[in-house]
Parts: sequence; structure tokens; C-alpha cells
Amino acid sequence: MVSNEQRRRQLAREKLVRQQQRREAARRRARARNAVLAGALAVVVAGGAVSYAAGAFDGDGTKDDASAQPSSTPPKDPCKKAAPGKVKPLSFKKEPALTVDKSADYTMDLKTTCGDIGLDLDAAKAPHTVNSFNFLVNKGYLDHTKCHRLTTGGIYVLQCGDPKGTGEGGPGYSIPDENLKDKRLKGNVYPAGTVAMANQYNAQSKKGRNTGGSQFFLVYQDSQLPPDYTPFGTISDSGMKVLKKIAAAGESSGRGDGAPNATVAIDKATVTKS
Repeated sequence: MVSNEQRRRQLAREKLVRQQQRREAARRRARARNAVLAGALAVVVAGGAVSYAAGAFDGDGTKDDASAQPSSTPPKDPCKKAAPGKVKPLSFKKEPALTVDKSADYTMDLKTTCGDIGLDLDAAKAPHTVNSFNFLVNKGYLDHTKCHRLTTGGIYVLQCGDPKGTGEGGPGYSIPDENLKDKRLKGNVYPAGTVAMANQYNAQSKKGRNTGGSQFFLVYQDSQLPPDYTPFGTISDSGMKVLKKIAAAGESSGRGDGAPNATVAIDKATVTKS
């Protein structure tokens, strides 16, 4: 005959075993996601659609399914209402002629609903990229577009530059990869304050080089990424404060990769040469 106390202890042991099994399964899933992040796609525009391979982790490297669900009460939106206007449906057959002055300084100012984000562009190291944005911005291409994706686990970026706001948009042409040997990209890390291009490169198949379009990402915290995405500038200190405010509001999926809860729209973009 098993006493009540013995039965209670047996049930407690079985419960503990189940909990340990769930934790181990969660750790295996987290390790698998992290391996993909370290060695594969990370930030790409695959077949026209942006795809992130990033896991959302808690303090011990796991995040169970219950806590991964979106909150029923989303955080307060820290951003203002977008300015009146619509995205221009622009598309171009080929990359614009290279007219950028490699010896000059260029800055891009993104006036967003969440605050101004200033970018110092590196025309000397990424002339095709800077030239393309100079061309597109002067056409009003980025005006009224949304920053459609925020990642908050593994990599920490806000992605913008898609006129469709879905991750599938582009200018109709592609530009070459540049500056992939930048000394700042040490240890496969894109440091906080970097602005870089998304593209279609697949590290596993080694295909998709030179496929950048108009989508770019703003790094608000050091992010583990292979040097496959053109770094073409840096973010101002005030711009970093805006990015961190956006990041603090989180993203909509609850899994570390989705649309930002903050309504981030670029009311107006300008490029200035000095």
C-alpha cells in the first residue's frame, strides 16, 4: 500500500521531470535558432520578402511558448500621427548613373513620426549605395514609408526603406555589395549605430550577392551578423535615442521579430552634401 505522503512525493517527482523535459526542449529550440542566426540568413530580402533568422531569449537562453505570445495589452505608442501624404509608386529600370562625389560628406535625415534620425553616409567606401539613396530620396521615394520590421532578440535592428511596408518592396533595380571588409565589423558583429543594407544573399548556397535595393536596417544594439550586408553609414546620437525609444515599445509578434508596436513612418527624407 502506498501512503498518501509517498504518493505526493511521487507526483512531485513526476512534475519535476516534466518541467525539466520542457526546459530542455526549449533550450534545444533556442540553440537551433541561435545556430541559424550565427551562420545563415540573419537579415535578407529573400525572393523580395524580408526574412530574419532570430530567436527571442530570456535570461537563461529560453523562452517558452506561453511567454512568446503577444501581450493582450500592447505598450503605449511613443510616436505621433503620420504627416498627410501618400507613398509615391516609383520604380526604375536600372541603377542610377554614379554621380556621387566620393570626396564629399553626405548626410541623410529621416524625419519620422518618432523623431529625427540623422545618418552620416560614407560615400568613399559605399559610393553605389550612397548614390542610390541620394537619387531615391530626391525623388521622394522614402517619404511616407513605414519602417516595417523590428527585431529584439539575437539581432537588434529596425528595418525601413520598403514603399510597400510589407518587406516585399524595392526600387526596381539592385546595387552591388560594398564595404564588406569594414574594420568596424569585427567578430561578425555589426556595432550599434551602424546603418546597412538588406539583400537577398544566402550564406548557405552562396547565392544572392549584389542584390541590395532600397531596404536598409538601423542597428540600435550590437548585433551578431556575418559581414554580408553593406555598411554605408552611422547613426547620430540623437537618432540612437529615437531608435531605443522605438525598440522599447517592442514588436507585435512577441517573438522578437515583427512589426514595431511604435507606428514608425518616415514623413520626409532628405540627403545633404557638404
